Amino acid sequence: MVFIAHSVQFDEWAFQQMDALRAASPNLTPLVAGLTFFASLPFLVVAGAGIPITLRLRGHRREGLEVFLAVAGAALLNQLLKTHFQRARPSSALVFQQGLSFPSGHAMIGLALYGCLAWLLWRHRRHPAWAILLLLFAVLIGLTRVYLHVHYATDVAAGFAAGLFWLILLRSALRLWWREEVKL
Repeated sequence: MVFIAHSVQFDEWAFQQMDALRAASPNLTPLVAGLTFFASLPFLVVAGAGIPITLRLRGHRREGLEVFLAVAGAALLNQLLKTHFQRARPSSALVFQQGLSFPSGHAMIGLALYGCLAWLLWRHRRHPAWAILLLLFAVLIGLTRVYLHVHYATDVAAGFAAGLFWLILLRSALRLWWREEVKL
């Protein structure tokens, strides 16, 4: 669907909406640039290692492993998909961004990280409102990529879909694995 006429129209429409938002609120751009950092490579490397280590040190070994696998697996899947599709980034980007465009790594890996954390909070019945806010934060980060024109809207949508797919696959596999571990 990514490379057909309807998706091009959707991508152009999304850019127009973000351009109108930027024109109406020019002071929003620095905030958007700051938000997008929270799914950038430097942040994800630190969070993808730091959060699991912190969870492990606090006695939450399984949760730490789950967060690590969510981030690492999504990053690997994202690179495989980018290599397969080879879609160039938009030429209208407001900031320089290296690499390929499809799917959005910020959207995909961000959803994997924040979605996994949201699931852990929800599963342990701790602060369910925070779980919802984490998911909304992941969506907001994806939207920043379209706002900055470093990704097409279809890249972001595909990133969200692939991130969700990875989380479901990971949760299913871990549930089976830990169930077998308990039986031993």
